Amino acid sequence: MPDTPPASMSAPDALIAVMIAVSASDEQMRTVELVAIQRIVSHLPVFSEYDSDRIRLIAQTVFDLFEEEDGLAALFGLIRDALPEHLNETAYALACDVAAADGKLREVELRMLEEVREELQVDRLHAAAIEWGARVRHLKP
Repeated sequence: MPDTPPASMSAPDALIAVMIAVSASDEQMRTVELVAIQRIVSHLPVFSEYDSDRIRLIAQTVFDLFEEEDGLAALFGLIRDALPEHLNETAYALACDVAAADGKLREVELRMLEEVREELQVDRLHAAAIEWGARVRHLKP
């Protein structure tokens, strides 16, 4: 049975879509980023009832939308529709964790994080605290 894009996303789907979008923003999903996404899905309470088999479908949806001219806007529309406002900062925190997972923040990842922050209307002061937390969690000895 071929994968078809979801008609709508659940809140956990939207969180996964944000993480995948940040990881794929530089056109190269690194293993460490994929491991970070899997670890997050396996351990955070927001994903406790989530069917992890959906990750592949959500990833394909993100990739397909990235290929379309206005795909990023469409992706953020799906995310905003699915994500309750109280999870906007959670989405930004997860995006920051994925971006920081490999220890390097590339310019395109920084631009994607900025886009996520703006689209989800994360307060700049809160975003700075979230970014700092992600940075210190991913420091190497």
